This record gives sequence, C-alpha cells and structure tokens, in this order.
Amino acid sequence: MGGTPVEQSGSDPHRRVRPAWPERFEQASAAIRAALAHAALSVEHVGSTSVPGLPAKPVIDIDLTVADTESERSFVPALEAIGYELVLCEPNWNGHRMLNDADVTINLHVFPSGAPELVRHLLFRDWLRTHPDDRELYAAAKMRLAESTRDDPGAYNLDKNTVIDEIFGRIFEAAAAEPNPPRHGEPH
Repeated sequence: MGGTPVEQSGSDPHRRVRPAWPERFEQASAAIRAALAHAALSVEHVGSTSVPGLPAKPVIDIDLTVADTESERSFVPALEAIGYELVLCEPNWNGHRMLNDADVTINLHVFPSGAPELVRHLLFRDWLRTHPDDRELYAAAKMRLAESTRDDPGAYNLDKNTVIDEIFGRIFEAAAAEPNPPRHGEPH
C-alpha cells in the first residue's frame, strides 16, 4: 500500500515522512466514495500526512462530510462493509464520528455538512502547505512533544494546542487583512 518510509531522524514514528501517503489517501478516498456514492459530500486528506515534508505517525487522517452524522445507518454500514469500524461517537463535538480501518492506519473523521472543524482542518493543512516557517515550527513542536510525552500519549495532542493556536492566530490575521477573503472552495 505504500513505499518504504524515509526516516528523517531515528525510528520515532512522529519523525517519519512517507512519500506514499498521498497515494494511500487516494486509494482510501476512492473506496469510501465508491461505498457511499452520493452520501459522501466531500473526502479530504487532512492532518500531518497531508502536508508534504511534515513528519507524522503513519496514520492517514481523512475528513468525510455527510449530510447528517446522527443518521449513522446512512454511512456506517457501507463503511463497515469495506473494513472500517466505528470507534468513537462524539455528538456534542460537531457531530463527530470516527472510524478506523482494520490495520488502524486510517482515522476516518466523519462530520456533518457545515461543521466548523472541517474548515479548521483545511485552513491548517493549506496554511502549512504554503508557509514553510510555520510548517517547520509545527514539525519541531511535534518532535519535541513526541519525546517529552512518550509516557503520556494523551498529552501529546493537548500539548500541541499551544503551537496550533499560535499558527491559527497568523491564519486568521492573514484572512482579516485580505480585502475580500475567498470562501472555502473558491480560488484564492
């Protein structure tokens, strides 16, 4: 399903850059779209594996948009039929559902149309793709935190919030400075 990982430094999974991640996403996206047909409103590659050159754990994060996540029967059985398992249901957090593939190499995040977290993920991904200084800042924070939170994996995600919030500050500042900022889906 992918190429050989290119180790940036050591064997820590947070430091890996695997050039085959986009291809792995495309394979998963095609299977998801085929299984759900028109129920899949959008399928996006998000998270660290979606940003070329950014170290990441070897797990692809995918955002799937459906009309309504409360209607799980409209998407969960079809995803289960292609090997996904529903592992998390967070109706009070943007209607979020999460499924994993059998190997837990994909985190499939399912949100209803209009969920703000979808826009947040895309803003962050697109910013890191086009702003190398912030991409490097985020990479350094991830590697530092991977080491310092090794014994407390839950703290890793929480502790990343400081640098994520700092980067979002610049994202929002840049958007506010644009005279007519494009809406999501419009060309810049």
